[in-house]
Amino acid sequence: MTIWLLKTEPTEFSFDDLVARGVEPWDGVTNQTALRNLRSAQQGEICVIYHTGNERQAVGLGTVERTAYPDPKLHDDKLIVIDVRAGQRLPKPVRLDQIKSDGRFADSPLVRMGRLSVVPLTDQQYAAILELSEM
Repeated sequence: MTIWLLKTEPTEFSFDDLVARGVEPWDGVTNQTALRNLRSAQQGEICVIYHTGNERQAVGLGTVERTAYPDPKLHDDKLIVIDVRAGQRLPKPVRLDQIKSDGRFADSPLVRMGRLSVVPLTDQQYAAILELSEM
């Protein structure tokens, strides 16, 4: 089971928007590596919702509700979405500088490939985010 970090620009779609809607297609992914990651996401897997832009912090949790399917708003079968169900808000946001300074993320695509919008996390990295959110 993989844990996914999903990036979103909060001025376009925030964790609060996801909470308000309950379940929402996770769209707008065009990078080939990110799309490959999105295709790998399985129902029930955990998602960490990360705000990009000026925030740059993990803010909440969710789960994969539905696996990859073609984006219904587009006419390109290569561009897919998954449905994400809102979960809990993290007790405290975990900032990117905290993540970068934590050795558990040294090999993470989150740190090495900053523009990647769908990032797999190890169990240890997920535990680190939960731990840092409690500090």
